[in-house]
Amino acid sequence: MPDVFIQATETDPAVRAAAVVRHIHDRLRNRLAALADHEPGIVAGFCAGELRRHLAAADEALYAPAAGAPETRLLVRAMRTTAAEIERRIGVLDPSGHPAAFARNIGSVLAVHLPVEETVLLPALAELPGADLGLLVADLQTLLDGGKLEQPDEIDVREIPRGQKHPRIFARFARLAPGESFALVNNHDPKHLRREFDAAHPGAFTWEYEESGPERWRIRIGRPA
Repeated sequence: MPDVFIQATETDPAVRAAAVVRHIHDRLRNRLAALADHEPGIVAGFCAGELRRHLAAADEALYAPAAGAPETRLLVRAMRTTAAEIERRIGVLDPSGHPAAFARNIGSVLAVHLPVEETVLLPALAELPGADLGLLVADLQTLLDGGKLEQPDEIDVREIPRGQKHPRIFARFARLAPGESFALVNNHDPKHLRREFDAAHPGAFTWEYEESGPERWRIRIGRPA
């Protein structure tokens, strides 16, 4: 029997998942603020370590599943743009500089980036067909704890309802290292998925038909070396 809950209350798995993400964000913000009074190298180390790990984990667990859907594609692109700006600022931090200035420099972008994750991205993921926000946030926690997500060589989506397939396919693609690939098995030619990949990852993926129907289609999707 499925769990019973009241939507938009603390019994709602999506509400609980959002609370977990807010807690993670609060910890990042508080840690950055506290380090403003320490040696500059400590602030730089936090940014290059814990903060960078958070950005990478959020991209893999939260952004990738929504990267191809028309309703969330532009949002994910915007989130990745601000994340790239944070990465850029981390990359030019001077360990001999002033720690409070470091914290302000990074914190000014986080002050925009993290609230958008909480108030825009998470509700969008909760409404996205095929995406389970609770499971996605659990994946985020796994990555932040140093774990790894499953990386099956084959994803068979033939029994998955139409409209619920693409988030898990994009999530699997996000876990590929350069030169790696996985096989997608479907009961039709996934031309619409190919168009979503073209929009989300132009020129950054490979697409090879290994079987071409009529009842079974197998496509190997990869990340170029």
